[in-house]
Amino acid sequence: MSSGSEPWVEATPLEVVRSLAFYAVFYLGSVPFVVGAAAMMGIAERPFQRIVTGWSAWHRRCARWLLGIQVRVEGPLPDGPAIIALRHESFFEAIDLPTLLEDPVIVAKAELMNIPLWGLAARRWGLIAVRRDDGAKALRAMVTEARTRTAAGRPLAIFPEGTRTRHGQRAELQSGFAALYKLLDLPVIPVAVNSGPLYHRRYKRAGTVVYRFGEAIPAGLKRDEIEARVGEAITAFNRGT
Repeated sequence: MSSGSEPWVEATPLEVVRSLAFYAVFYLGSVPFVVGAAAMMGIAERPFQRIVTGWSAWHRRCARWLLGIQVRVEGPLPDGPAIIALRHESFFEAIDLPTLLEDPVIVAKAELMNIPLWGLAARRWGLIAVRRDDGAKALRAMVTEARTRTAAGRPLAIFPEGTRTRHGQRAELQSGFAALYKLLDLPVIPVAVNSGPLYHRRYKRAGTVVYRFGEAIPAGLKRDEIEARVGEAITAFNRGT
């Protein structure tokens, strides 16, 4: 159910120029952040944390000033340990999480850990690798690590659909989400995001990415109920609300 980029022919000349500038400035500007984070790992924790959050903030600034993409947050941000279940429409929200949330732990696909230097920094920051092919063993390892990190007061961010999904469509939630919810015994805060039409394109569009934080869903619900409630909440923009 993953979506491809929008057709090239839909872009205006201004969108092409702005997007090419964004790619050059953001990715070249990311190199010092990645190198700096790798250098600070295990040496100076506070500077390391500032570098990682600084990279995320750099991305948001580049999106704002080069692409014309602004960010609006609706609803209260989480306070204390919780599972933050986000809609996933583009890489925007994945990169933006350290800016959006306070010191989040992020569940992400294991392949990201293979990126030179970046993967090392991400692992140190708190990315928890999803290894779907390893089954129950991988789930136990995820739960153990998630418990340790959330016990320190950090929110756990997860994309329950498991992959990017085209705006307006709905994907089934991955089984690992319900398992984490049950085993961690934490409330869930669903978050709808509408980044797809703006950012999940070769040539990006100006506009406003909205994060809509829903009401906290308590721990202890049955699988069918938690999946239905989260699925409904994170696809709020599908209904034009």
